[in-house]
Amino acid sequence: MASSRDRQRKLARAKLDRQMARRAATARRRRQIRAGIGSAVALLLIVLGSFWALGGFDRDPAEDSAAPETCTWTTQDAQANTNLKDVGKPPTRDLPTTGTRPMTITTDQGAPVTVELDLASAPCAAASFTHLAGKSFFDNTRCHELTTEGALRCGDPSGTGQGGPTYTFFSENTPDAPAASPSADPSASASPPASPAPSPSASTPAAPLYPAGTVAMIGNPPGANGSQFLIFFKDFSPAQPTYPIVGRVTNGLDVVKKIGAMETVDNGSGVKIKPKTDVVIQSLTVGEPASADPTAVPTAATPTPTAPSASPTVAGQS
Repeated sequence: MASSRDRQRKLARAKLDRQMARRAATARRRRQIRAGIGSAVALLLIVLGSFWALGGFDRDPAEDSAAPETCTWTTQDAQANTNLKDVGKPPTRDLPTTGTRPMTITTDQGAPVTVELDLASAPCAAASFTHLAGKSFFDNTRCHELTTEGALRCGDPSGTGQGGPTYTFFSENTPDAPAASPSADPSASASPPASPAPSPSASTPAAPLYPAGTVAMIGNPPGANGSQFLIFFKDFSPAQPTYPIVGRVTNGLDVVKKIGAMETVDNGSGVKIKPKTDVVIQSLTVGEPASADPTAVPTAATPTPTAPSASPTVAGQS
């Protein structure tokens, strides 16, 4: 019996020793893992500190120097409107916003018409013209309307008034509505002055909002501009301006006026506004920007809107 108990004690002692050895080994592994993690964290902190010291967390200079978007182009659905033509979109950044840009419109009606695009007042319209001209968008298209407001309407390859590119942009440089004339004073008619002094401004007509030679965008609906534009061959001063001005004719206005005198026929909707003789844009090109001249004196073609004159409004204005 004694030997049996001794053997059991030895077995229990051996089992206990094995358990203690396993526990010791587990504890060593834990210490090793913790030491490894600590070393890795310390190394990571050293690397991050060095990266920070060397400017690794600074903003990318390219991001800081990136120019803000100048223009926004709104996509239009060419499936919903089959008159639209997809030629991509102009860039949104790094667009010229000072000076002018020359545009040349060659038609089959005489000498080319040259236009000065206003980059300061209408940079997005000028960018759109430049982009579309580079895609030959206007070439061999018809100016489909002589408006009742005294303007030649062009820029729609479909000739329907519904065409354009598959993008639109917001209006720029729309003239302000003329100020309302002051109401008459009832007491003035009851006791008029004996010798009323003539008003200097009464005999001076206000400058038109859209002088002859003005080039403006026309959107459908207004404010959703694409490729269609107007070249005014008559002065026009509406009560509520809606056409954003993009530039002015610098040469060839006589050609535009000759076109404006053409006979018109029904455009298919019961309105006689279609030129009886086709007016075809053979080519439209846009040149390189020209820097602004700070000493230049503003011309009469781009006047500052003023109060309307007492003369009758242009026939056909809306």
